[in-house]
Amino acid sequence: MTFLTLLLQAPASGSGIMQLIFPAAIGLVLYFFMIRPQQRKTSEAKAFRESLVKGTRVVTIGGLHGLLVEVGPETVLLEVERGQRLRFDRSAIARVAGSPATATDSATPIAS
Repeated sequence: MTFLTLLLQAPASGSGIMQLIFPAAIGLVLYFFMIRPQQRKTSEAKAFRESLVKGTRVVTIGGLHGLLVEVGPETVLLEVERGQRLRFDRSAIARVAGSPATATDSATPIAS
């Protein structure tokens, strides 16, 4: 048999609807487990960067810790040590310093 005759053969009864349901189910799984969480994460990061205020201790995506001295529409001015100030894009701010994400799971010593 040639490849063309295999393609032209009629499907078995009832399998036509299954050929439509399976790709739709895969599309739904991809949307709910991959696309939707990524969109939510992006919107949360955008809301965080818009809520930055002067005087907040932050950490950049490069790991630099500092205090926000000036917050502009596109950039922020970060004071790091001994008055050294560096200008960063707002998108370079990763998180607030001292947030729960930075806490390590270390056991506290028990006093005897």
